[in-house]
Amino acid sequence: MARLVINPKRKKSKIHKEIYGHFSEHLGRCIYGGIYVGEDSPIENVNGMRTDVVEALKEIRVPVLRWPGGCFADEYHWRDGVGPKEQRKKIINTNWGGVVEDNSFGTHEYFELCRQLGCETYVNGNLGSGTVREMSEWVEYMTFDGVSPMAQLRAENGSEHAWKLDYFGVGNENWGCGGNMNPDYYANEYRRYQTFVRDYQKGHKIQKVCCGPNVDDYEWTREVLSTCFRHSAGSDRGFMDGLSLHYYVHPEGWEIKGSATEFDETVWYKTLNKAVYMDELIRRHGAIMDEFDPEKKIAMIVDEWGNWFTCEPGTNPGFLYQQNTMRDALVAGITLNIFNRHSDRVRMANLAQIVNVLQAVILTEGDQMIKTPTYHVFNMYKYHQDADLVDSHMETEMIGPEEWRVPNLTESVSVDQDGILHLTVTNLSADEAYDVDALLVDTAVSEVTGEILVNEMHAMNTFENPENVTVSKFDGAAITEHGLKFTMPACSVLHLAVKTEA
Repeated sequence: MARLVINPKRKKSKIHKEIYGHFSEHLGRCIYGGIYVGEDSPIENVNGMRTDVVEALKEIRVPVLRWPGGCFADEYHWRDGVGPKEQRKKIINTNWGGVVEDNSFGTHEYFELCRQLGCETYVNGNLGSGTVREMSEWVEYMTFDGVSPMAQLRAENGSEHAWKLDYFGVGNENWGCGGNMNPDYYANEYRRYQTFVRDYQKGHKIQKVCCGPNVDDYEWTREVLSTCFRHSAGSDRGFMDGLSLHYYVHPEGWEIKGSATEFDETVWYKTLNKAVYMDELIRRHGAIMDEFDPEKKIAMIVDEWGNWFTCEPGTNPGFLYQQNTMRDALVAGITLNIFNRHSDRVRMANLAQIVNVLQAVILTEGDQMIKTPTYHVFNMYKYHQDADLVDSHMETEMIGPEEWRVPNLTESVSVDQDGILHLTVTNLSADEAYDVDALLVDTAVSEVTGEILVNEMHAMNTFENPENVTVSKFDGAAITEHGLKFTMPACSVLHLAVKTEA
């Protein structure tokens, strides 16, 4: 029996809701057909945004949405996407599929989407191929309510009042598609560009995000921070609020990647092993950040993460469309537990991507929509948003093939503002259940409710069978003298809500 010890009285850090953020890029059918269909579409919409998609995303409480990329961001010129739609410039999306981008979804449409979702805004600026002036004027266009050419242009384009811009990324993947820069060169460019990302709204500070490393490029982290804070007083200067990290799980490597739906048990464990690796990446990059920022004023922002498999057969390879199985659900549960446990440093993350691309929470086809297994994990984990992480420790055993061993169970525990404990647990075994004895230190349980996502490892939702994988009620948690006992079925993700006695 696995032993879990929880100390609800020992609060560790706030789990910022932004950890449960999402990412939308002009890539494949993420924006067009996935989120946005246009006002004249026969598909039900509000101001062009699909009603079914928006309502589903509101259910999982999407806290923040990153846009417009991704690699697309460092080739995106914002003026192409404002003004009358029939006059907007048509371009070729050279990064993703070589298709025509008509720019009918631009700045105004993005802020309208975020208004409908009720979420925070995270815009990624163009440092790779854009100018300081272009970036500065975009920020002015979005956020300045006074008298200026950009404010006047925004009003002429239909938005008299400025929007609230919460986060701004100064470039994207500038070590690669964003310019193939060296870290010291990028860091100096970051210092220059961010200077002109001004806070025009009294009492509101735009959180500036610096392009951080790709996977385990620890040199990038160290060199960027060293250069950024040379000849400065450190992070209290306020010109860096977040440092990004990108990490995708490719079970068969970057070139091959592997099928989203056809895999054996060895590849199952290989995938989960690579998901668990996120913990090491956060710890090691975090240790470097601690050298420059011991007070943890700068957030680690994992603004691209998730599974990246070979696209579905017969689809445009540049659209990155893939199916979503219980394997994706486990990766989501494992990763979100890791983020929760590192919430002293990780304060935002963005799953790639929100609809129809990579590890999406929603898939659409015409007027049809399905919720993926990953969607259901986000729906179960939403109770951690803005809750307090509490101390917990699970005694685990290592399972799987020798080269790809993983802990059999992962967990994280938080307490919300109403004093309810939320426990999320993943069982990484493809075929074995585990009994769990949960001890709550100096705490008596008065009530427990649960929900579970469980199925065999290849299970997925399709347009023909959209409810094959769905959450069900879990009433297998028994209250004991010292806490709880329950059994985790194989290949499952569990959420327990626990009320304790005063």
